[in-house]
Amino acid sequence: MKNFSLSVKNLIRKPGRTAALALLTAFLALAVFGGSVVVLSLRKGLNSLEARLGADIILVPSEAQRKVSFQNMFLQGMTGAFYIDASALEKALEVEGVEKAAPQTFLASLKADCCSIKIQVIGIDPEKDFTVQPWIARSLTRALGDMDVAVGCKVEAGMGEIIRIYEQRCKVVARLEATGTGLDTAVYCNMNTMHQLLKAAEEKGMSHKMASGDDLISAVYIKVKDGYEIDTVNSQLNSRVRKATAVRTRSMITGVSDSLAGVSRTVTILIIAVWALAFIILLLAFVLIIRERAREFAVLRLLGASRGMLGRTVLLESALCGLLGGVTGVGLSALLLFPFAQLIESALQLPYLMPDVKNVVWLGMGTVLLSVIVAALSSVIAAYRLSRVDPGSALREGN
Repeated sequence: MKNFSLSVKNLIRKPGRTAALALLTAFLALAVFGGSVVVLSLRKGLNSLEARLGADIILVPSEAQRKVSFQNMFLQGMTGAFYIDASALEKALEVEGVEKAAPQTFLASLKADCCSIKIQVIGIDPEKDFTVQPWIARSLTRALGDMDVAVGCKVEAGMGEIIRIYEQRCKVVARLEATGTGLDTAVYCNMNTMHQLLKAAEEKGMSHKMASGDDLISAVYIKVKDGYEIDTVNSQLNSRVRKATAVRTRSMITGVSDSLAGVSRTVTILIIAVWALAFIILLLAFVLIIRERAREFAVLRLLGASRGMLGRTVLLESALCGLLGGVTGVGLSALLLFPFAQLIESALQLPYLMPDVKNVVWLGMGTVLLSVIVAALSSVIAAYRLSRVDPGSALREGN
């Protein structure tokens, strides 16, 4: 208790020195906590993207692959519309090894009255769909009705609200969980609604290059039967369906995963560099501080303080600085990360989904603990040198 009281008084007596030491550990905590949150958010976003796609292969028009629009729709929320004949669905089902096939039709809306950004409208067949419908079912116990829509978490429309898409009134009946991808700005409807929206879009001057909206689909999501090689089925689809390209979802995710690994390595190197730099600076700072306070500790020794007591006092002071700096660094990092999560997602152009509150709390506590440990370790050498100081010599040197 005496050590704690003495350490607190010493820290208060020298606020400038205390602030400088706390600032160094705050810098360490900010880098560790912030970097860890970014990496965890990217990993969670990637897992969410993989779960939401839910298909082994996606068959899309060849033009979609050339323009790279399809992948950008998922990763960056870019709007797009590309079409192939609906017969591609039947041709896909004829390929050996295909277990399920579900169509989707895309429509890039104009600025809707519910949103501050353009939205991607996606038509699905609730009876055949096995990718989106399970997510919709979490908040809607029935299939999407005509002119009903399910919206991503970033679409600014509440349950029961009416939104207008190409002057058509659509009712929001479900809101989907966050994915950290471009799917969070999408709106889903059934195929009857999509056909009506396509006709309304044509009336607004948007050409689909097809005679009838009923003949349009944009992609076919395919599930491969157990026991069949996905690459083999993929090759057969490419040879059987004209003007379309079959893409393994794993290949698309692999590219994202590689990018994520690169970001993770960079963040890890940054954290290690900051950790080493902070440790060295703190070590030098405590050595200099002990030299500066030699007379102070010599007087305490003459007043009866043991070497162990003075060593414990220094360690406790450093730990308290680490605690103050750790809490400050975690707090600053949280203020920088959480309010600007969407900006970070846009800058990285990768799936980005914040960790759960529980994980964030544990990470914050771990970061503060790490800051305390680093600060305490950096003062060990200084505390050892202090225990070897001869009071008489220290006082004579000060005269």
